[in-house]
Amino acid sequence: MRFLANENFPLDAVEALRQNGHDIAWIRIDSPGISDPEVLNRAQAENRIILTFDKDFGELAFRSKLPAMAGIIKSE
Repeated sequence: MRFLANENFPLDAVEALRQNGHDIAWIRIDSPGISDPEVLNRAQAENRIILTFDKDFGELAFRSKLPAMAGIIKSE
């Protein structure tokens, strides 16, 4: 699967997903400090599922009319 880990997503989880063969980009390394809408736009452009601890991505995706084939996984 193709994932985009948000800046707050832990390194050990990123590494574990990579070790299991997943294609994962990490905002903390690739584009630190970008806004949530920019993260969402990148995920859409690259066909990636967002991994985040932020609670606001669901609302942002709804307001942005995120296509049904895109996704967000929010952890607590």
